[in-house]
Amino acid sequence: MAENENIEQELTEQEMLEQLDEQHRIRIEKLSELRAGGYDPYQVTKYDVTHKAEEIRGDYDDLEGKDVSIAGRITSKRDMGKASFIDIRDGSGRMQVYVRIDDVGEDVYKGFKKWDLGDIAGIKGFVFKTKRGEISVHAKEIKLLAKSLLPLPEKWHGLRDKEERYRKRYLDLIANPEIKDTFVMRSRIIKEIRNFLDAKGFLEVDTPVLHTLEIGAAARPFKTHHNALDIDMYLRIETELYLKRLIVGGFDKVYEVGRIFRNEGMDSTHNPEFTSIEMYQAYTDYIGMMELIEELYRTVTINICGTDTVTYQGKEIAVGKPWKRMTMKEAVKLYANEDYDSWKDDADARAAAKQKSVEISETATKGEVLNALFEEFAEDKLIQPTIIYDYPVEGSPLAKRKPSDPAFTERFEYFINGCEFGNAFSELNDPIDQRERFTKQAEEKRKQGANAQVDEDFLTALEYGLPPTGGLGLGLDRFIMLLTNSASIRDVLLFPTMKPLAD
Repeated sequence: MAENENIEQELTEQEMLEQLDEQHRIRIEKLSELRAGGYDPYQVTKYDVTHKAEEIRGDYDDLEGKDVSIAGRITSKRDMGKASFIDIRDGSGRMQVYVRIDDVGEDVYKGFKKWDLGDIAGIKGFVFKTKRGEISVHAKEIKLLAKSLLPLPEKWHGLRDKEERYRKRYLDLIANPEIKDTFVMRSRIIKEIRNFLDAKGFLEVDTPVLHTLEIGAAARPFKTHHNALDIDMYLRIETELYLKRLIVGGFDKVYEVGRIFRNEGMDSTHNPEFTSIEMYQAYTDYIGMMELIEELYRTVTINICGTDTVTYQGKEIAVGKPWKRMTMKEAVKLYANEDYDSWKDDADARAAAKQKSVEISETATKGEVLNALFEEFAEDKLIQPTIIYDYPVEGSPLAKRKPSDPAFTERFEYFINGCEFGNAFSELNDPIDQRERFTKQAEEKRKQGANAQVDEDFLTALEYGLPPTGGLGLGLDRFIMLLTNSASIRDVLLFPTMKPLAD
């Protein structure tokens, strides 16, 4: 079946499958013919490329009439008998190529006529402009470098199904080359963050991905087994405890760009594996981390976007302006019209939650009620960058208590467009207090069926002395979503987690 870029009628799913099968068969036959004739494109091991498409366009004045060598995927063909135009797409963009029988030879041109869209080709020729003024390469030599056995998504229907695009990102990049910009920007954002932290004197480090303990944190880990040691192990749910060990060991500023794994649900802002950047600095506190994260966001946004205000899903987000700061108590009073300080005890707090129709446990404390009311009434109102600080101790097992009010901790989270983007605190460095909180946390997790344990080695490290320290975890993928105006985390992950297709 001939390939036609100008298919006008709509095809049924069955017709498209039948067409795919037929084209697959024809392409395999073409490959067999090539091999029978003594040429196997898969045996080509290298091809000398001198220029990319973007370089030719940018340096046309210097390259006009000069020989170049390019390579890439054929994305269109226009046959004019004894001459043809093809489009070659490489990593930088598209380049038109003019192929004429008199230049490449009759036998080569005859074989070229059988090439398909999607084939990888090498072209040697000189740079020129067509009569219409399009910068092109006039081929003198052509070579088939790899055969595409499956047809590309055709021009009109393309590859638009979101699920299919995520599953076959390689095909998505071919069919929708503009999405490559998102991932180029992702790489640039990570580089800018590294540049910022390096300039501040932070040292990038690596910590273990496989842990021997299922710690008592709220997130559920993925479990595996180490055969040689015959022990169960867990993929990390954070990098925090190892990074703080390094602060104990004498590093004053450390950070890690780390892959994190959490065995939990999936939605527009959650993927089971994601990237976080955690940073720890000795001799500062959560106020110092507030200043650091505001400066980091402002610097990276300006360097990437050229402005400190970005448009995200139709909203103007002023990243560069001073971020609003509120305590959790203030946010709940403002958005839920509930005053924490007016609650006499836990029962009084639970009654307030019930009146607001907020679901809580029968044993919920004042702090747990405060957090529940914040999540229900305040969080989605925080559109512009906002720091919410002073969290209840119940949900902050690694944060230092506020000296002025031990029911709260020196912890903050920051929110943009109603979503949490990062978490920070003055690190708890009291080993006795830390043991009590770890023990309580592990007991609660074991009640839920987890094999949660206390990290005794971390507690030992604390007993040697952790200086006053500020720590912060930055949700990298969400930051990238913001700067690329991407609605889903799967749009900024090259290979998001997907449910396997049924057999």
